[in-house]
Order: sequence, then C-alpha cells, then structure tokens
Amino acid sequence: MLLMKNRLLLCTVFSYLLICPSACKKYINSQEENIIVNLVTNGTWRVTKYLDNQTDITDSFAGYVFQFNQNGTVQGILGGQSTAGTWVANVDARTIQADFLSAGDPLKELNHTWKITDSYSDSVSAQTAVDSTYNLLELHKN
Repeated sequence: MLLMKNRLLLCTVFSYLLICPSACKKYINSQEENIIVNLVTNGTWRVTKYLDNQTDITDSFAGYVFQFNQNGTVQGILGGQSTAGTWVANVDARTIQADFLSAGDPLKELNHTWKITDSYSDSVSAQTAVDSTYNLLELHKN
C-alpha cells in the first residue's frame, strides 16, 4: 500500500513538473503584464525627448500630457483638447505600440511599435526603426 501511494505521489509530481513550465510562464507573463498596465495607467506622462532620425522635435510635444487607460485607449491632451488613440504592450517583446490614427503632427509621430530600451517606474526610453534610421522617444511621468 505504501509503495502504491509513493508511486502515485511520484506520478503526480512528475505530471506537475511537465505541465507547470508553460502554466507557470503564462501566469508570470500575466502578472508582469498587469504590473506594466498598472504602472502605465496610473498617472499622466509627457514627452521629454523625441529624436526623429537625428532631428530633435521634442518641443513639438510641449504642453501635451498623455493618459493611458487600462482598456487600451490613450488620450493626448493639450490645452483641454483631447485626441484619442490606442496602445498595446507586449511584455515578451518589450514593445509598446501606439496609434493616433486621426491625429496630425506631432501625435502621428508616435504611431509606431516602440522597442523599450530602458524603463523605470517614472520614465521610459524607446526606439523604433523608420526607413534606415531610428526614432528615439523618452517619456516621464508627471
């Protein structure tokens, strides 16, 4: 009887070890995504640096604040006027995609998939390939 219980326990543990890696990875990714979404959606952000190729267009974003929402929408707000967009984070790829589809300059400059190169709880640095160059973006939390 004891031998049978040990075999059953061994089979249960072995089965768990086979199943757990994918289940655990999904759980961890889900938790990481929740942390990122909460971090991004808590508070507003401002552009503190934008290099288009090597041209600094940061001043174009002066006065804008960005409110990211948990439902995947983002508002670009300037002087009480709001422009709607969308955003999607990909934890595995370390990217964030932004789209202000109906917006003109400067908001349309954000319409890319941005590779996160550095991040903290109050700032993010990212880059995106455009043609044969890169655009660089830095955001800071207000």
